[in-house]
Amino acid sequence: MKFKTKDIKEFLKKNIEWIIVFICIIYFINITENVFANEIMKKDVIGYKIISHFMSDNITPIAKVITQFGGVVILISIASVLFIIIKNKKIGFSIFLNLFIVAGLNQILKNIVQRPRPTQYRLINESGYSFPSGHSMASAAFYGFLIYLIYKRIKNKKIRNLLIIFLSILILLIGISRIYLGVHYTSDVLAGFLVSLSYLMIFTNIIDNYIFDNNKK
Repeated sequence: MKFKTKDIKEFLKKNIEWIIVFICIIYFINITENVFANEIMKKDVIGYKIISHFMSDNITPIAKVITQFGGVVILISIASVLFIIIKNKKIGFSIFLNLFIVAGLNQILKNIVQRPRPTQYRLINESGYSFPSGHSMASAAFYGFLIYLIYKRIKNKKIRNLLIIFLSILILLIGISRIYLGVHYTSDVLAGFLVSLSYLMIFTNIIDNYIFDNNKK
């Protein structure tokens, strides 16, 4: 049976989200296997070495502020404000639901893997297990969902693109800040992003009809 290039392109176009989910899950499993083998991976060493080049007395306070945007207090505060100002309460509820699910998922994964945090070069105190990074996972899921909502709801292209770029950079910086502050390995952050990306693909597919098709206001 011969497959035409057109058929392959059509298949990829229709199933791109599920292909991304599959790739993310496979890569996450690969990282997790290495963690269970008690390996400090090359990516952990390389990631920290690259980021450590930017360490300075001026950057550290900034990293400490940025990392808070992936913390419980700020995420719940933003979700609460959005719930109040967004007229469509289905959207407001879905923002909280998303945050609740990803927080629970992160705790489940942390307690399964039980990886200790890095002990060297720590610039802030942090408790709990290290893998996957809760800040990275929560921020990728929370701000990633906001990106999805912005893409679906905001018509003005300039404003939409600026907000998407801003939130994408914020997600990345939060992940970097966790490595910079010495509370996570690079693989912790990467794993958090992988889980949230695959989870978001599934969550948005399920929630889309609930918040948009049934209530367009």
